[in-house]
Amino acid sequence: MSYTEMAQLELLNAVRQINSEVELNEFKNLLARYFAQKAQKAIDALWDKGEINEQVIEQWGAEHMHTPYTYEAHRS
Repeated sequence: MSYTEMAQLELLNAVRQINSEVELNEFKNLLARYFAQKAQKAIDALWDKGEINEQVIEQWGAEHMHTPYTYEAHRS
């Protein structure tokens, strides 16, 4: 069994214990915090290696990375 499959089983077992909207929100927040911490560690590693710095972050803030909306492509 792969780690992905084992993780899916663990998540299913955890989800079975959720009995209310409050518990569901707590579970979602727990997962969000976990992945936010992983992202922060990755960002810190990039910073420590010198691959990102204040200037790079400022450039990111000025970028417009949205996908342009085209009316024709989204017509039904």
